[in-house]
Amino acid sequence: MPSRSPSAVATVYLVGAGPGDPGLLTLRGAACLRRADVVLYDYLANPRTLEHARRGAELVCLGRHGAGRIMPQTEINDRMVALARAGKTVVRLKGGDPLIFAHAAEECDALRAAGIPFEIVPGVTAALAAGSYAGVPLTHRDLASCVALVAGRENEDKVGAGLDFAALARFPGTLVFYMGVTSAADWCQALVRHGMPPQTPAALVRRCSWPDQVAFRTTLSDVPRVIRDQTLRPPVIVVVGAVADVAPVASWFTSRPLFGKRIVVTRPIDQADPLRSRLEELGAEVLVQPAIEIGPPLDPGPLDAALDRVAAFDWLVFSSANGVRFVLDRLLARSDARRLAGVRLAAIGAATAAELAHYALRADLVPDEYRAEGLAAALSGAAEGKRFLLARASRGRELLAEELRAAGATVEQVVAYDSRDVETPDALVAEALAGGHIDWITATSSAIARSLVALFGEDLRRARLASISPVTSATLRELGYPPAIEASEHTTEGVVQAILNA
Repeated sequence: MPSRSPSAVATVYLVGAGPGDPGLLTLRGAACLRRADVVLYDYLANPRTLEHARRGAELVCLGRHGAGRIMPQTEINDRMVALARAGKTVVRLKGGDPLIFAHAAEECDALRAAGIPFEIVPGVTAALAAGSYAGVPLTHRDLASCVALVAGRENEDKVGAGLDFAALARFPGTLVFYMGVTSAADWCQALVRHGMPPQTPAALVRRCSWPDQVAFRTTLSDVPRVIRDQTLRPPVIVVVGAVADVAPVASWFTSRPLFGKRIVVTRPIDQADPLRSRLEELGAEVLVQPAIEIGPPLDPGPLDAALDRVAAFDWLVFSSANGVRFVLDRLLARSDARRLAGVRLAAIGAATAAELAHYALRADLVPDEYRAEGLAAALSGAAEGKRFLLARASRGRELLAEELRAAGATVEQVVAYDSRDVETPDALVAEALAGGHIDWITATSSAIARSLVALFGEDLRRARLASISPVTSATLRELGYPPAIEASEHTTEGVVQAILNA
């Protein structure tokens, strides 16, 4: 961050987070979050969007209905002004779009009055998302050429006339009601009373674009009954008009194969994204609970010494993608890749070979079977008299080294990275698991399997375990927690496919 005088007034960014799906945050919104010193966020903004905030930024939730104090609007305004005057860059993160039923007008007035510079960053508003994610075309060349966004509950202190329900009942297009759950009986009756047919099609969409989105097709007069019978709570969008009849029974969003499933990904926090993103694309709600932490070796001296004489080895063997990253990052920080000239490279599997490719290196050997046994078998035939350097974790199996030595090789092992168990579970994950609200938990190594048992114990039996390989499965069985499925291809994509097949 560039240095800034404490007395300099900073900028406030009013950023729309979208309705729920974190992928709907705009690039500009993400950029603002990365520069913010303080983020003041609504509970309707998906917490995943906060991952764009820079490390060390202060994250302040402004409250949640039914769960403690909600910060009043005047206090929010005062806090933004005070933080900006103190030189703090502020992001006011809002669900949906800042200027659609989101109090941005009051906040802009307060900032202007205080002389605080600000910027408004649009977001996807709930009406548009509800249309797209539930398959309701808000406009239609034959059915609706205009759209009205309507507040189902108006400000009690509003000055002037309220909603003109006679005009709304005659509106020649689509009506979309926000904040209309508790007042549905009132506005539905008012529309019918002013001439809108009670059988006018309607669609209700709750938590649009979230993994637990639900949608119901009904009629205008039946909207209050659906809300009551389904015990719907905000946020709900209600679409009224002929276009609601066009909505499919199941949209593209809810038709994805893993929609409605809740899956825990247990990889280290900085390595969880590829698996999380893949599962989310298939419709799952993904919680991340790292079971282990990965970091540089506690003592880098042995690794440095091995890399200084790496040219003396015939083979450099990687048993994980982590090993590739830590070894090559260390090598390139101290020297360059020419040190590896003449050294053959072996990778335990496709993911490890792919990591080598990121460094413009090609594996000379990748076994058909992606585990230590397969790698040992592939190397042992020509191992006699050769020198092998094995890059490994701080803990792991000795099988590969033992098999190569038995085949007549000289073997040296070096710790490329440190692997430590996470000792405290995430409170939300632990609560969901204890309540039986988790469908799957991934186990992508034996170290992760052992750590999961230590973290959750008997509660692990409340979900199904998805194992990446026979070795991991054997560890789980040894610990008394047999997996429900095992990947046929021993990669994270193999785990995804096994879950899909199940």
